Amino acid sequence: MNSEFAIETQALRKVYEGDVLAVDGIDLVIPTNSIYALLGPNGAGKTTTISILTTLIKPSGGTASVAGYDVVKQAAEVRSRIGVTFQEIVLDPALTGRDALDFHGRLYNLSRSQREAKINELLDLVELQEAAGRRINTYSGGMKRRLELARGLMTDPEVLFLDEPTQGLDPQNRANIWDYIKNLQDQTNMTILLTTHYMEEAEALADNVGIIDHGILIAEGTPRELINQMGFELFQIEGSGNRDAFVESLQKLPFIQAVRIHNGSVQISAAEGSGRLVTIVNTSMDTGYHIDNVSIAQPTLGDVFLKYTGRQLRDK
Repeated sequence: MNSEFAIETQALRKVYEGDVLAVDGIDLVIPTNSIYALLGPNGAGKTTTISILTTLIKPSGGTASVAGYDVVKQAAEVRSRIGVTFQEIVLDPALTGRDALDFHGRLYNLSRSQREAKINELLDLVELQEAAGRRINTYSGGMKRRLELARGLMTDPEVLFLDEPTQGLDPQNRANIWDYIKNLQDQTNMTILLTTHYMEEAEALADNVGIIDHGILIAEGTPRELINQMGFELFQIEGSGNRDAFVESLQKLPFIQAVRIHNGSVQISAAEGSGRLVTIVNTSMDTGYHIDNVSIAQPTLGDVFLKYTGRQLRDK
């Protein structure tokens, strides 16, 4: 690695034709040997940012370096040091799994012995040895994702980019990919930048998280730091009686941040502090709402995401 930071950007911008501003002055500093998750709604600028960092498109302004090399002026150096898996699966269905890895190794001028050793190592890693001789069009979605991960690792990259690495997978396959990624980083100390829509994925994997919206980095920190900044607790209450009066009275309390009805239960976001539950229970009794069950939870990274990006639907 040519720098103590695997990825650095300063005032990074990208404007597409028609004055569409996709990335608006992003500053990133990602240390080596770490996992960084870039979160954001659809159209927030995540994929554009990765496309710039992987030299697929040029920025309209600002600077970016990967592994210490400028992505514009030293693009070839960057490409030789990175691995990428894309959001869309881009595998030739007519090839076998082994052939797909072999062709990728040839593109990077790996010798035959290097390719064979690396292919066997990676097929073991992603548990595809038994399927290696089958055509890719017979693979399940989870197998294709694992093969793409193996392909991204063929060249021992210093920095690995994973754009929505578990998109469309069932929970079991998603958890398996998480294990591969975490074990990989522990064993190799490579730097990994991933984008994801799964908050639990970022919380489980990332050392640091950045939240991007409308092309701007609006929050950054460790998952725990971002969660702790929320400063509230979540109460879920099930009961019977005059629920409307209960909700109306709750909304008047100064420490209540939000109240909503979900699947018949009352969900309350309340500022942290002693006595909140006592006040909520007293309010229920005053309004004729009988509480049958109460559960209390800490906020999650998903709550952080919604706080910064809102709940509106995104079409792009």
